[in-house]
Amino acid sequence: MSKLCPSAQPGMDRAMVLGVVQHDGPSPVVQYLNERLPATPEILALSAPLKPTEVFRLAATCAEHKCPHFDGADCQLATRVVKMLPTAVDSLPPCAIRKECRWHAQEGEAACKRCPEVTTVSYDLSQDARDVSGLPVVEESIG
Repeated sequence: MSKLCPSAQPGMDRAMVLGVVQHDGPSPVVQYLNERLPATPEILALSAPLKPTEVFRLAATCAEHKCPHFDGADCQLATRVVKMLPTAVDSLPPCAIRKECRWHAQEGEAACKRCPEVTTVSYDLSQDARDVSGLPVVEESIG
């Protein structure tokens, strides 16, 4: 069976809500659901007026070669998360997908202990945030 990506987008195969992004502290933290919740259009619409990925952390079947983070064998986002982010929690958070999660299969508990601080949408434009995402930042010119 295919691995699940814990940082997915709406509309991906087997998309489900993994958790809800809480903005109570200095940085967003994911509060995980106790069971799988399919990311149906009705559920995703509950995020309005925000984008679903601003409110929910989604999981879905790993897109593998269709994903810019996949190098053919591993998820480089998971690698960067473990190498570059401090642990967010001391013990493993509850997780409905751990047995199928690509990040856990690849990086083990180290990924799980950082996972709650990973949000799909980030407005943090710091160099550290850009380095972890591994994706280029497109700067718009004004004028």
